Amino acid sequence: MTSELVTARHLGRKAAIYIRQSTPQQVLGNQESLRLQYALRQRAKDLGWPETEIEVIDSDLGRSGATAAQREGFKDLVARVTLGEVGIILSYEVTRLARNCSDWYPLLDLCGYRQCLIGDRDGVYDPGSANGRLLLGLKGTISEVELHTLRGRLTAGLLSKAERGELALLLPAGLVRGAHGAVAKHPDREVQERIGLVFAAFLELGSVGKVIRSFRGRGLAVPRLDRFGEVAWRTPTDGMIAAILKNPAYAGAFVYGRTRSCRATYASGKVVTARCPMSEWKAVVKGRYPAYVGWADFERIQAMLRDNHAEYVRNQTRGVPRDGAALLQGSLWCGRCGHKMAVEYKNGNRYVCNFLQRSRGGSLCQHLPADPVDARVVAAFFAAVGPEELEAWDRAQDTRRQAEDALDRAEAQQLERLRYQAQLAERQFNRVDPDNRLVASELERRWEAALRDLRQAEEALALHRASRARPDALTTEERGDFLALGPRLPAMWRQPGMDRARKKALLRCLIDKVILHRTAPERIGIRIVWRGGEVSEAQAEPRVHALHALSRGDEMQRRMLELARQGLTDAEVADTLTREGHRSPRCGHVLTRTVQVFRQRRRVLRGASRTHPRHVPGWLTMAELARRLQVSRCWIERRIWNGTIVIARDAAAKRYLFPDTDETVAALRRLKSGEADRLSFASSASK
Repeated sequence: MTSELVTARHLGRKAAIYIRQSTPQQVLGNQESLRLQYALRQRAKDLGWPETEIEVIDSDLGRSGATAAQREGFKDLVARVTLGEVGIILSYEVTRLARNCSDWYPLLDLCGYRQCLIGDRDGVYDPGSANGRLLLGLKGTISEVELHTLRGRLTAGLLSKAERGELALLLPAGLVRGAHGAVAKHPDREVQERIGLVFAAFLELGSVGKVIRSFRGRGLAVPRLDRFGEVAWRTPTDGMIAAILKNPAYAGAFVYGRTRSCRATYASGKVVTARCPMSEWKAVVKGRYPAYVGWADFERIQAMLRDNHAEYVRNQTRGVPRDGAALLQGSLWCGRCGHKMAVEYKNGNRYVCNFLQRSRGGSLCQHLPADPVDARVVAAFFAAVGPEELEAWDRAQDTRRQAEDALDRAEAQQLERLRYQAQLAERQFNRVDPDNRLVASELERRWEAALRDLRQAEEALALHRASRARPDALTTEERGDFLALGPRLPAMWRQPGMDRARKKALLRCLIDKVILHRTAPERIGIRIVWRGGEVSEAQAEPRVHALHALSRGDEMQRRMLELARQGLTDAEVADTLTREGHRSPRCGHVLTRTVQVFRQRRRVLRGASRTHPRHVPGWLTMAELARRLQVSRCWIERRIWNGTIVIARDAAAKRYLFPDTDETVAALRRLKSGEADRLSFASSASK
């Protein structure tokens, strides 16, 4: 079969045969389609090309034609057409070349410019002519629409099956599909209880990190599927625990459309997969699988996971409660600029609003001490807590004990599994022929490894049980007394067993956020937003460094001098100033010492006499003697302490007194010059 479009110009170049199938399954299964594409060699010979000038391009077998990004054969073909090496492109149908008009039309333009023909099973076309371009353009458009039509039909059928919950998706560890398609829990009870323990531990501890530390502290593994679909026990990681907690199949729900795929904008065209929020899942059929956790608890777990992600501006979350001393970590907002405040543990616990400094290079918005703010918020929390919250606390303690029992059962089950593996290794070793040393040595090594793992697990379980003292159960009367301990809640708050992370978690049960604004140098306004939407106001009075740093410091100083000059005592002045609303820099009321120090600095004296006279007739004090000898007072004190100068303290004057004579001064000068080693003034103790 020849064509009038083929000329000597075309025959002087190569004939390129482009072969492609969309998937590896088509390459293996659709052998007839592949044979028809390779048969295009005969079509090229019939058009006039010799065997040596025919080249087959089949490097794109198993690749989709939706894009040219991953098709190296198509790129090579375009490059050869650009260089003018190709006279005709043969393909069984144009869908083999491209199913995307953005790739198809540039190829038509290039072939028309380089006078390259395009042929398929229906005929030969010249992209440079109007009729040829029209026909090829229609075929390319139809091929693209056909791809979307086929994909739409397949997707519609898949979604219809998914909406009924009948789509067979890959099941996670702990769920197995029977011969008739029915889904049941894994027959291994350890697998069942270990997965249930992951959910119970997270609800108790509140974070993935704490669950991992709890499991690793007890040496517990988690079940995962290996590449063959079998259950394998692995050391828990954050990815494993999070995958279990986020999988709705464990809540008994069939879910389709948990992820969304979109093509990246960069040159590789890589498909990026992102998780969708629960509200955007395409199909949710509850009660389809046997559940390890209820749906309400599953939704609660998802909310806790979102809240544990400490990026409030983007995710509206506060982060996991940690062990830092600042109790309001993650819940504080600046009342001046409206941004979230951070925690700073430098020179004390402080709450810092540094958003403007980090983003715009400005100064700190607010820099507030944390301790007085925490004290006021905790006091408001105590006032809001009632008997209902104490009952919830008691239920939480029961839940914690149940979680500890579940962990003990998990350790016992793991120990039983390790014991079985050791017995199995022993039986395999006993059955092998002793002369087969290569096999026997390997089985012996496996038996020893199993015994070692079993021994380590037994020792860890015994050590843990010995270290944990189980409290005695409370009687009904004791439980009633405990629930009536509302006024004693502050004392319970200060117990050593109540760590900071638990305190923060308790505060978050009732408090949504706290807004701080320094209204005066010694006053911080606190606005508490409670979980129910109620708002309460409070004030904290932090310490300041001096009287003049107080907002009413000048007024207080004038009033203090006025009262002191009226003859009032320091205590009376302090009481009067406290009643008038004043305070000391480091206290919530006016201290007597504050009045005394300020009065003395302003030379308002009370005629006080010295406790000890400066000079005692006939005697030299230590200071007077030091001036005469031209030494420091410490020089004399050091020699009294080490016994070089022997002298007793005067009982009446309560100080060391030396005789005021020339012999005393001369003796001490000899000691100073090294001529004497020791002096004694013991006889001068009484004057």
